Amino acid sequence: MRVSIIGQAAFGEAAFRRLREDGAEVAAVSAPAPREGARPDPLWTAAADAGLAPIDTAALKGEEGLAAWLAAGAELGVMAFVTEILPAAALAAPARGTIQYHPSLLPLHRGSSAMNWPIIFGETETGLTVFWPDEGVDTGPVLLRKRCPIGPDDTLGTLYFERLFPMGVDALAEAVALAEAGEAPRIEQDHARATYEPPCDADRARIRWHEPARRVYDLIRGCNPQPGAWTTRRGQRLGVFDCRLSDEEAPGMPGAVLRVDGEGFDLRLNGGVLRVLRVQPEGARKTGAGEWAREAGLTEGARFR
Repeated sequence: MRVSIIGQAAFGEAAFRRLREDGAEVAAVSAPAPREGARPDPLWTAAADAGLAPIDTAALKGEEGLAAWLAAGAELGVMAFVTEILPAAALAAPARGTIQYHPSLLPLHRGSSAMNWPIIFGETETGLTVFWPDEGVDTGPVLLRKRCPIGPDDTLGTLYFERLFPMGVDALAEAVALAEAGEAPRIEQDHARATYEPPCDADRARIRWHEPARRVYDLIRGCNPQPGAWTTRRGQRLGVFDCRLSDEEAPGMPGAVLRVDGEGFDLRLNGGVLRVLRVQPEGARKTGAGEWAREAGLTEGARFR
């Protein structure tokens, strides 16, 4: 089957390579164009190395880019991690339309932070959907869904790289095969069950130490590595990343330091104790929590806000 691919980053590159390995003829590729002084996008590089002339994804919003996309003569479009809002004409250019990967079980968790929120909400299952995009935000008919568990200590990073990334590449390959065989369904979503969350940005990633222990831990997990949950000490922001939660009961105020050692430090929560192992001081790189605590002079009894 002759396909066109719109995507970016490692996921877009992996989908590109997988479809070619499966025998698909990639007619065109669109990815973010290289920016001066920045590392080229992996999908852009892979396409160029394969002898294709990639099209800047932003250019698909203009007449010249759309004309080039239409001229490719693809039978099916494949969207593999796309952050641009593209016009309907770009999606309709391939003869059989365009399919898109979304990392949630649509109609649940529509929006750009579909992987963060299930973890933050403490859910135990999520998955992915390959669907036919329309003019709404993640509202188009479903081609297929795949489910996966969210472990109690999973982070955004482990969920994506260990499950949703490889599952997503496999799902796109399966979806293309179904389309080629003329067996790709278009199942309307149950819009009455839909949920939509806003982007998980820094404003929503602030830790509120008075909340229940599990809710604090789930926020940290769901923001690790991006956008990074954070707190403050002495007016300076501190990102909080790798942690462990225990159900130990301890006296004191939420966010208070119970212990400090070379590995990290323990904080009292409402209903548990948080072992902090990796942090990011404001304006600096991530570092071991024990090293930061030593350099910052963190002591038992100190409290984060």
